[in-house]
Amino acid sequence: MTRGLHMQSEIAEAPQVFARALLTVPSLNPNLSRINAIYTVARGSSDAAASILSYEFMRELGKPMTSLPPSVFSLGHGVDLTNTLALIISQSGASEDLVLSARGAREAGAAVVAITNQPDSAVEQEADVTLPIQAGPELAIPATKTVIGSIAAGMALLAALNPLYRSRAQASAKALLAAPIDHPQAQAITAALTQASHVYVIGRDVGFGAAHEIALKIKETCAIHAEAYSSSEVLHGPLQLATNPLLTLILDTGQPDVQDSLNTAETRFLAAGCPVFRIRPDDVGTTGITPAAAAALLLILAYPIVLNTALALGHDPDRPTTLSKVTHTR
Repeated sequence: MTRGLHMQSEIAEAPQVFARALLTVPSLNPNLSRINAIYTVARGSSDAAASILSYEFMRELGKPMTSLPPSVFSLGHGVDLTNTLALIISQSGASEDLVLSARGAREAGAAVVAITNQPDSAVEQEADVTLPIQAGPELAIPATKTVIGSIAAGMALLAALNPLYRSRAQASAKALLAAPIDHPQAQAITAALTQASHVYVIGRDVGFGAAHEIALKIKETCAIHAEAYSSSEVLHGPLQLATNPLLTLILDTGQPDVQDSLNTAETRFLAAGCPVFRIRPDDVGTTGITPAAAAALLLILAYPIVLNTALALGHDPDRPTTLSKVTHTR
């Protein structure tokens, strides 16, 4: 079988998966006044999706939302989650630590919502409500379309919690369906990545979660050292690594309030002699979408670049040699 064929086809499916998951708004009528905080529990790519959603939820709901490590439940005795909502994101729904987290969160008093791509999974059985990603089988080990679907399913949850968000989210789904998935600088960025030993992926707000996801994909499919940073943090100690050969990729969601921070980071890394590439939704003519949808679009634009870099370096991005689809941890 042709190397990377599964990953390529699954990236192409991502916009449709996004629209389908987002349009499935759950029947959920919680009393938001009783929810004091929202906690996410996830690992890997799912945790990157959770980070994107956290910024979107906090902006729209005015409630704190942050991540809890699964080990709080899988190795520890849990924490008091009275009057909270726990969002468990697990594409397979099979990781033992996430099953234990869903169960532990429910027993600790949280309303538990699961996002998963596998119907009737163990995680779903422990949840009060499940939001299906509906991506179909994902055969490549690196997750792509299920990450995009997880973001959309989370946005559907937000639309259920805040109906005023729904029309903007649904308009964003239509915009993603219409957007090209080939970035105009894709060949140049791929060529630069094939020569890179170290990569910084930089974002801000929802773009920070997207940066984590792309840094992870570069590591797992290309075997290149990559790190994700917020543009607000990278100019401290991490900037010193610019004294060594370093490629910088900036994921810019187009939000007006993050432009100064991203501009400053770009200027500083260029001044240090680093090659810098910046990807924006409006590079492919897409504007006016919600920040979380913009982050999803940036992933859709960046995934083919990562795929082609892996192929150019002689890797099979469908089957990274040390990885498996389901990670068994506690």
